[in-house]
Amino acid sequence: MQVRDVMTKQPHYLDADASIREVAQTMSERNTGFEPLVKDDRVTGVVTDRDLALRAYADNRSLDEKVSAIASDKVLYTYESEDVDHVLENMIDQHVQRLLVLNDPEKKDLSGIVSLGDIANHCEDDQLARKLVSCARHYQ
Repeated sequence: MQVRDVMTKQPHYLDADASIREVAQTMSERNTGFEPLVKDDRVTGVVTDRDLALRAYADNRSLDEKVSAIASDKVLYTYESEDVDHVLENMIDQHVQRLLVLNDPEKKDLSGIVSLGDIANHCEDDQLARKLVSCARHYQ
């Protein structure tokens, strides 16, 4: 099974100059915990609900500050054609629950997001299910 078979297509993203408040409101409205940040058609970072809690709320930052101040600039990604088994290994190694999905190594256009939930919704293989559980153990 390839990433294109399980990913969330046409992901929502926000401008890297958005405020912390705008990102939090968007996450609330869309019921998400992850937003890619884009500047000039290029992904410059990602922000998670955990970033909001630990880097914004806990550090008492102004909600009007740019979200780029709390976002991770380490952008982890995979390609549509990548095997889901390999993606899970990558998620385990990186201790993440989501990866951006790029269309291919040459164009590198953002085409989706793949999450543990996306993979779980399509999981029919027992070995894949065990890897999924292993990946999620980091978050207990």
